Amino acid sequence: MNKNIFFKLLFFYLSILSSSSADVWNTPHHQDKVEQNILFSSFSLPPKRLDPVVSYSSNEWAILGQIYEPPLQYNYLLRPYSLEPLTLTKMPTIRYLNKEGKEVDENSTEVVFSEYILNLREDIAYQNHPSFVKNQEEGLYYGALSKDELEGISTLDDLNRTASRYLKASDYAYAIKRMAVRQNHSPILDSMQEYIVGLKEFSKDITLVVKEKRANKELIDLRPYSILGVKVVDDTTLSIRVKGRYPQFLYWLTMNFFAPIPWEADLFYQQEGLIAKNLTLNWFPVGTGAYYLAENNPNKQMRLVANPNYHHENYPTLSQEQIEKSNVPKALLEDSGKKLPFIKEVIYSLEKESIPLWNKFLQGYYDASGISSEAFDQAVQISSGGEMGLSQEMIDKGIELKGSVQPSIFYLAFNMVDPIVGGYSTSAKKLRQAISIAQNEEEYISIFTNERGIPAQAPIPLGIFGYEEGEAGTNRVVYDWIEGKRVRKSLEIAKKLLAEAGYPNGVSNKTGKPLVLYYDTTATGPDDRSLMDWRRKQFDKLGIQLVIRSTDYNRFQDKVRKGKAQLFSWGWNADYPDPENFLFLLYGGNASVNTNGAGINSSNYQNPKFDKLFDEIKTMKNSPLRLEKIREMLIIVREDAPWVWGVHPKSLALSHKWYTNVLPHAMANNTLKYKRIDAKLRVQKQKEWNQPVVLPLILLVLFMVLMSYPLYRAYLGRQRAVIKGES
Repeated sequence: MNKNIFFKLLFFYLSILSSSSADVWNTPHHQDKVEQNILFSSFSLPPKRLDPVVSYSSNEWAILGQIYEPPLQYNYLLRPYSLEPLTLTKMPTIRYLNKEGKEVDENSTEVVFSEYILNLREDIAYQNHPSFVKNQEEGLYYGALSKDELEGISTLDDLNRTASRYLKASDYAYAIKRMAVRQNHSPILDSMQEYIVGLKEFSKDITLVVKEKRANKELIDLRPYSILGVKVVDDTTLSIRVKGRYPQFLYWLTMNFFAPIPWEADLFYQQEGLIAKNLTLNWFPVGTGAYYLAENNPNKQMRLVANPNYHHENYPTLSQEQIEKSNVPKALLEDSGKKLPFIKEVIYSLEKESIPLWNKFLQGYYDASGISSEAFDQAVQISSGGEMGLSQEMIDKGIELKGSVQPSIFYLAFNMVDPIVGGYSTSAKKLRQAISIAQNEEEYISIFTNERGIPAQAPIPLGIFGYEEGEAGTNRVVYDWIEGKRVRKSLEIAKKLLAEAGYPNGVSNKTGKPLVLYYDTTATGPDDRSLMDWRRKQFDKLGIQLVIRSTDYNRFQDKVRKGKAQLFSWGWNADYPDPENFLFLLYGGNASVNTNGAGINSSNYQNPKFDKLFDEIKTMKNSPLRLEKIREMLIIVREDAPWVWGVHPKSLALSHKWYTNVLPHAMANNTLKYKRIDAKLRVQKQKEWNQPVVLPLILLVLFMVLMSYPLYRAYLGRQRAVIKGES
């Protein structure tokens, strides 16, 4: 036995410690990735649909918005929200036409159609993709993959040839045709066919064609078919004709539904062999955007990589007047005029639990994070005046808090066709008004949302034309304006209104029995119990008994659509930043009971005066006259009280100081290209925040050494005894 064995053993133990460099030991990312211009983010639920004509989910649009490019986009920095060209040379030209198709003045009473002319840029190319590879006949090189070829394909990377081509006006037309195919289940088809000329008729015809072709297992090429109101003038010019005046159509042109679809990709992905391997447009998009989807593994990670073919686009440059009007922070202007995108890759990792995600963010392994309810107290402090700010721990780490009120509303609805809470009599209005006052939304926001919201005064949220601050925007039915503040009316006033409605102390004058109301909800879990208890207490303050009827979502929807629910909670997120997109939730023509459950007016509110004003404002441009009419509408609905107006939610997000150009934008989905990563600072902070605690390990090694030495001595003793015996 070599006498140096003990020292070799000691050296081995110490080498365990010395083998780890100063680098972070516990990072979930490869060190070379951390040092690069890569954004690290996460997802908890993988996107199910990445086909732009089908997808209508925020977690899906967070991916799609980086890959696809509709004709228009929102300026990243300007507020109020402002549209600008994305793939166009200029904003669409709008022509107003009479029934013969001749151009007339915009304000003419003869306007029957509006024609939008889209002029495309010539420098916009698609990402590299196998579908663009052509054979000698200009057909798809990979358009008819054999069984043998398919056996060797598990990902698109197994197809060793890729190509690209420039964007054409026909690609936008092709996308609208796909929207019209009923089998594609586009969520906006029913809305759009009421506006785009010929879309309804085309949808009926093409749906039958697709049904027949699928039955015969034929590929569906939409190029030979045409929509009356959608004309491809040439490769860079598209005309879309809509019925009447519809200025909101420009907002629709920012959405992924109107993103271009190349016919090559559509036909390529229709091959049954690729569908069987889940290689579809729904899983691997093909776009012209700043990024392409390089990896889609829902059980591990998704990766976006900067599109090498991306067209020239610069970070926004604003005038001094625009900067002052939009109140743009100076830090967001430092990259003005620089070429986009800044970040070369994004890695989204699967994180099913909020606590591990939060801890990794605090360690610097994720560049940004939302704030879960469990982490709220650690991240945010609320002042005595209700001001929200970062905790000292977050400040010490240089973490930044970004918050904004969302263009959304969550409300408690009365079913206006219900014999008790519905109707338009004075007593019915007073009943709803009394309940509205008793529902303490300020308390709800404090208890259940960690102050992340503001009480709604009407359906229109902050940031949308028609929303007014201060006294002008106060709901006088529910609030008083006292010393420059909104103060909820007292419970005594609510009880007085309830008595005038025929229910003194919650007891019916007619029957002598307590008033019992029914609240339908999908809240069935143990975590919802406290919310339901709170809801009951709000009614109990008036002596009204509230019965909670919990059910599954499908049954709940069915009851609401058929007008069978008495009270229920609902919500709406803006499709586009226009008051029409909220006021139509109360338009009589959209009432569920009048539209066989298809209408979005779930409370079934119908007021002729409101409806008349809505018909007037829905196609008006923003102006003092439009604002005046909207004010009239809000007075009407506040008095009728078809909703307890509820809450406009506030979003909060945290980001590390190496993640810059971060600005909340509730309407835009393609904002990744504007953001920037300082990888050097990230590496520095990760090392600083994740220094290994080596003392316990050192003590363990010393203990093992001390324990090894007696064993070593005993071993030597046995060896000597054996040697002596042999001698």
